[in-house]
Amino acid sequence: MLNKINAESIMQFHDRCLLDADWPDDTDIASAAELWAGVETNHAFNTRLWDEEDKARRTDVGDDAIATSKRLIDRYNQRRNDAVERIDEMILASISRVPLSDARLSSETAGAMIDRLSILALKIHHMWKQTQRSDAANHIATCRDKLDRLVVQRLDLAACLDRLMHETQQGRAYFKVYRQFKMYNDPTLNPYLYGGMADGIRVLRTPA
Repeated sequence: MLNKINAESIMQFHDRCLLDADWPDDTDIASAAELWAGVETNHAFNTRLWDEEDKARRTDVGDDAIATSKRLIDRYNQRRNDAVERIDEMILASISRVPLSDARLSSETAGAMIDRLSILALKIHHMWKQTQRSDAANHIATCRDKLDRLVVQRLDLAACLDRLMHETQQGRAYFKVYRQFKMYNDPTLNPYLYGGMADGIRVLRTPA
């Protein structure tokens, strides 16, 4: 599986998706059963998050529209993180090599790096659009400088991902699947959802 995926192929895939005006469509993305499906799912929900974050900052709509965007942001963010965890699970499941005794533990997982590459692809895509504007010369110059920095940042991250994947296959590095445990989305953990807060004031409950 890992022979078919590397940082360069991921970056090209991210860019191709963003150049497709019909991607992602309105249909819900199925559960990622394969690694590339997981990469696409993560990228799709990052793209939806980007658009919804822009909408949430509008000043020409009512509070209901902003509230709708905020709820979608929570939902998309959860799906994005779920995809990251699924990517890590599939990568680790495909590695038969047991880490060496002196293998280094990477604090950042491969899935987290792929997620960051997705976000950088979005930043590069939208910053490039800003450089195509014809209404603000100084703005365009500033955006070109930012675009150059983003490209370097993505290439550096891509090299780090390839190194981690290579060292993991050799047993010289390893990473773990870390669960995000998004408490605000869990009705059993968010006190405003399970009834532990009332009007912003914590309700203290005494043992029965």
